[in-house]
Amino acid sequence: MTSRDGAVEISGNLLGFDGEFYRVDTIYGELTVDGSGVLCEGPGCPDLTNFVAEVRFSGAPAVGRLLLPALMAAFGQKEGYDVTRVDGADGHRAIYRFEDRQTGALRGRFHFHLTNSDEGFADLLANEADIVMSLRELRPDEARLAEDAGIGDLTDRRRSRVLALDALVPLVTPDNPVRSITTTQLASVLAGEIDNWQDLGGPDAPIAVHLLAAETGLGQATEDRMLLGETRAFAAEARRHPSLTTLVHSVSRDPFALGIGSRTDKATLRELALTGECGFETTATRRAVKTEDYPLTAPVFLYSPARRFPRLVREFLAYTRSPAAQLVIRRAGYVDQLPEEIAIDAQGDRFANAVLRAGEDVSLEDLQQMVRVLTPLKRLTTTFRFEPGSARLDAQSRSNVTQLAQALERGLYDTRRLVFVGFSDGDGPAGPNRQIARKRAAAVREAVVAAAETANLSRLRIETQAFGEAMPMACDDSEWGRRANRRVEVWVR
Repeated sequence: MTSRDGAVEISGNLLGFDGEFYRVDTIYGELTVDGSGVLCEGPGCPDLTNFVAEVRFSGAPAVGRLLLPALMAAFGQKEGYDVTRVDGADGHRAIYRFEDRQTGALRGRFHFHLTNSDEGFADLLANEADIVMSLRELRPDEARLAEDAGIGDLTDRRRSRVLALDALVPLVTPDNPVRSITTTQLASVLAGEIDNWQDLGGPDAPIAVHLLAAETGLGQATEDRMLLGETRAFAAEARRHPSLTTLVHSVSRDPFALGIGSRTDKATLRELALTGECGFETTATRRAVKTEDYPLTAPVFLYSPARRFPRLVREFLAYTRSPAAQLVIRRAGYVDQLPEEIAIDAQGDRFANAVLRAGEDVSLEDLQQMVRVLTPLKRLTTTFRFEPGSARLDAQSRSNVTQLAQALERGLYDTRRLVFVGFSDGDGPAGPNRQIARKRAAAVREAVVAAAETANLSRLRIETQAFGEAMPMACDDSEWGRRANRRVEVWVR
């Protein structure tokens, strides 16, 4: 490559061109060079006049066969592209072509390799993919390998994004008399410690457990979310399935089966409500999944390296976070991330539980103060929770930081009052718990403000409040329950 005035020359291997910038591997390392300032010579130089944006997706078939194609079709409709699919011979590959609707010119090719989450990350590390589609979170060893390979920190919120939300649900046939199961019982069933429906209030019959295969993304997400602990494992007798389709089919044919499946694909099966020993009950409704009040949420992830993509790809990825895309995501059967406002009169059960389950350290005055503060406000479905045993936000909450920050940048809450409200579990004295909750609320507020780089924050009021253990969402007798209670909610007026 030579500068247009001939003063500078760069030699090396061309790694990529995004329509604007070259990536070149040189003796000085990898360089990014503005294409408008150089002339490219050599067999690898691209055709600048008929540039075609290319990107390679690899990973979870459920994402690559349904969700992303639906989003690409909607994006193409909006931006004036005809999007067509060309299937590969092996059934695991496809190419989506983006053609200008007016001229017919080819503008982009999105390549898909439909395997599983493990293979998606392997393809990324081998430079055979640009974006990973995953139904589970990045593993620590994968993050280390990515760093070593020069891909960058894939745990950074700019490198990972939650595309949509799903949930793991316990599934039974419609005629099964059992209607709910505690989280502790569910873990015991999966570990083989409870093996008869009679122990769950059902008939005297063995429980046939069905799980997704360990190599599938949702199968791995099941292992991550069930919190069996280091000393327990899934029962060896559990039947494993390569796909949700086969799991649902098998469970539907056995009245004594219990399967862990997906909210998005349960066919005619019925979901068991999750309860706690103290009586809390929740199902995977859209709002419960958005708020993570349902404990087994399963985000759908996209991971990408610290690399500049062609403009068409960047525009598509930006579109996936837009309000229009959230409606497409919902129509595809997933839970979108569009914030919803929940009025106080729709939260009667929560406030009733706050009174019924108040510990000895929570006074009537504390409850009255909470009601006085929150009554004029509405709760957003945007909620922040933390990784087990950590002050770090979990994956869904890190995505919520970005979503809320972008809403602030768009001026969605201009002239309004936004309150970050911290809650805690009931372990320990109420006073210190309230202080911890206040610190968490302040930390989340700071993270959102820092991410909202272009927002005019003078146009709204942002505050923090904390009520500690005053409004539990679950029982404190399990790690699931304590994690659900340690949260920061966002309320708006």
